[in-house]
Amino acid sequence: MPVPAFEQDDRLRWVERVSRLLDSQFRVPGTNWRFGLDPLMGLLPVVGGLPSLAISGLLILTMMRHGASGNLVVRMVFNVVLDTLIGAIPIVGNIFDFAYKANDRNVALLRAHYAEGRYQGSGKGLLLVLLLVLLAVGGLFVWAAWMLGAALWHWGESVQW
Repeated sequence: MPVPAFEQDDRLRWVERVSRLLDSQFRVPGTNWRFGLDPLMGLLPVVGGLPSLAISGLLILTMMRHGASGNLVVRMVFNVVLDTLIGAIPIVGNIFDFAYKANDRNVALLRAHYAEGRYQGSGKGLLLVLLLVLLAVGGLFVWAAWMLGAALWHWGESVQW
């Protein structure tokens, strides 16, 4: 079955539109400097990066379902994780968010993947492994937060106020 070109696949064009909205939709007047909603959301302390991370995850899942290889998905996840971790650092992270544009990078990677004819079909196996790893990591974070809360609670009880 012939593989549709990137531009002919509506689902992949949707990925490109959402990516542009997150990373490069707006232009600073008088310059070629572009930015999107991702760095603007990152200005909100603590929770600002979460919507962007969720949307980036959906974009990667969509790309994976439409032919991204396992190696390509790992590179895409690395881009998003790097953007999220550095973006979480106050001030430095905000500057990084305006410059890095992980989603635009991922769309460029997928375009190159398609152009090279390396389309691989569905990535359901890799998706299952990624979901299991994310659930395990999420479970560890919940457990660690619970243990930290319990330790702080017991410490607070032992301190003479």
